[in-house]
Amino acid sequence: MSPRILFPLCLCYEPKDTVSSVSVLGAQETREVLANTTSRLWGFWIVIYLDCYLPALKLYLLGLRVLINQLICRPFTLPELALQHGKVAIVTGGTRGIGYETSRHMASLGAHIIIAGQNELKGVSAVKRICEENREAKVEFDQLNLASLQSVRQFVQNIKRRGLPLHILVNNAAVMLVPEGRTEEGFEHHFGVNYLGHFLLTLLLLDTLKHSGKRGSCSRVVTLSSSAHGAGEIRLDSLLNRQCHSSHAAYCQSKLALLLFSSHLQQRLERGGFPLSSCAVDPGMVDTSLYCHRFPTARLAQTAIARLLFRSPSQGASTVFYTALSPSLEWEGGAYWSNGRTEMTSPNTYDPQLHRGIWDSSCRQVGLQERHQP
Repeated sequence: MSPRILFPLCLCYEPKDTVSSVSVLGAQETREVLANTTSRLWGFWIVIYLDCYLPALKLYLLGLRVLINQLICRPFTLPELALQHGKVAIVTGGTRGIGYETSRHMASLGAHIIIAGQNELKGVSAVKRICEENREAKVEFDQLNLASLQSVRQFVQNIKRRGLPLHILVNNAAVMLVPEGRTEEGFEHHFGVNYLGHFLLTLLLLDTLKHSGKRGSCSRVVTLSSSAHGAGEIRLDSLLNRQCHSSHAAYCQSKLALLLFSSHLQQRLERGGFPLSSCAVDPGMVDTSLYCHRFPTARLAQTAIARLLFRSPSQGASTVFYTALSPSLEWEGGAYWSNGRTEMTSPNTYDPQLHRGIWDSSCRQVGLQERHQP
């Protein structure tokens, strides 16, 4: 339930035992009843604060720190990279923003790009723009709705039916601060779209990725996380349940889950000795449509400062592009990249029980058996 609904309900709350007690009990007993009622109300509001408002405060403080860092540090300059003829890449959410810039850059180097997105009109438009810029570009659009696990499975079937290799998978698509809602399978929207959809997509494509990689040119999975993971919290005993819905908490949780997934996937790939690596990227605060669901006043404030402090989509995509294609990163998976360099992550990302726990839980939620796992 949204805190906006809970607030007026709480103001109208009048415990029946309080009303009856005042008329039949003495002053001492009445004070005790009122004290108990007040204690319960305080407990109620503490839960609401911890579940709904504290995550928002943490997220905005993290955002402020990122903006200050971007103001101080120069954007990463992408080195010159070799042509990528013969390579096939899938980029989710590649119709705009970071995904579009990643697709455009890869296509300019000769890679065959499959843009995966929900909106066909936007997908066709993105393909057209890239081809107008580079007439030799090999780029296409295929429909994928990450809010539907059935759509994810259908997308993978279409890819495998064509018999194409797959060298690069960029898990880029995301939603942020959307109103409370559910995916087709009933998962909270941020968790389902940002995390579970990409989790299933990656594992269903693992065999193709592994068979396409080779020594000296391993395949790569690049997953976009965020500094917001630092405000995320995952409780395995209540992963999908909260006292009230907080879009801020849900977004941070999804980005933490993606980071845990990327890291644990790398560990499994290393144990198997497969020619495939996995890493996570934080693109920073980038001027894209990701923030379109914020409150009107917040959007106005963002518009005012975005051109000064936010990175451009091209700058945000540079580290994604680098980790996906740089020959210096062969077999160098498992890291968390930001602005062209590796960075430390929050302490809970190093918890092996949390790694294993969310992996197993996610497999159950998407209906995967052990045979699909590396």
